Amino acid sequence: MKNTWEKIFEYASMPVHGTMSRKLRKGVSLQINEGKVYEAAVIFLGDFVRVTETASKKEAINSYYDWASIESIRTYSPSE
Repeated sequence: MKNTWEKIFEYASMPVHGTMSRKLRKGVSLQINEGKVYEAAVIFLGDFVRVTETASKKEAINSYYDWASIESIRTYSPSE
């Protein structure tokens, strides 16, 4: 399933220039395993998935997921 999950993450995000990270596209939110809905997050796809949110100018919140533990991904975007 890792290849499928990677495609979904790639659909929902775009590369951050000069890094291996991706930021969510404008207007797109992401939910993993029916958990928290991420908005304006940065995603790193490697041996694991890291989702980084900025809580304030001084604090970033990182959530880590094992590829094998991902059971569902939900994207939210405006309908056209």
